[in-house]
Amino acid sequence: MREIIFDTETTGLSFSGGDRLVEIGCVELVNRVETGRTFHCYFNPQRAMAAEAEAVHGLSDRFLADKPLFAHKVEELLEFIGDSPLVAHNAAFDFGFINGELALCSRPLIALERMIDTLVMARTRIPGAKHTLDALCVRFGVDRSHRVLHGALLDAQLLAQVYVELTGGRQIGLGLAVEEVREAAPAGPVVRRIERPARHFSASAAELERHGAFIAGMKDALWAQAS
Repeated sequence: MREIIFDTETTGLSFSGGDRLVEIGCVELVNRVETGRTFHCYFNPQRAMAAEAEAVHGLSDRFLADKPLFAHKVEELLEFIGDSPLVAHNAAFDFGFINGELALCSRPLIALERMIDTLVMARTRIPGAKHTLDALCVRFGVDRSHRVLHGALLDAQLLAQVYVELTGGRQIGLGLAVEEVREAAPAGPVVRRIERPARHFSASAAELERHGAFIAGMKDALWAQAS
């Protein structure tokens, strides 16, 4: 099962009030396991950044000035998310901004039926506790030491681990060695996993020939009797 964990950063809290999307980060999960595929992009909002928002994510007008418009990257985004369920923390907020931007691009909106909200999940599973992403990382032992400011891709990577815990869990830290690179970003370094192609273990022609000779030399084989 393919799912997309995502997070957004914005100029403020209200798309209808004139705020815009400035960053999105998406992480692909297949059967609750990160594949290494991600989508990440900054956007020029064509409006001034609110000081309160910049204090949260560190994205300034100067930094965003040369970034593409959402409309210029929308096809890449839609291709990446496909028709998969979309998982976010306080997902109604993120859906509101994405659908707002899609409407401005004259693109179909994303159906709310695809929305999975980890905030709702956490409130149901852990009533009475704190349900911020930071608090859930602490509860589930997810390392957030490199989270200096909010960043869409970094937060999506953290949320992916939290989501796995909320949906049944796995042993933290258990996994095969993967190759990773760190990239600088305003919110702090972002870790990207390098996707590797699937390995094939087909038998060689020589191995198949030896196997055939071995089978042919077997006496009173059950499959020969059945035929």
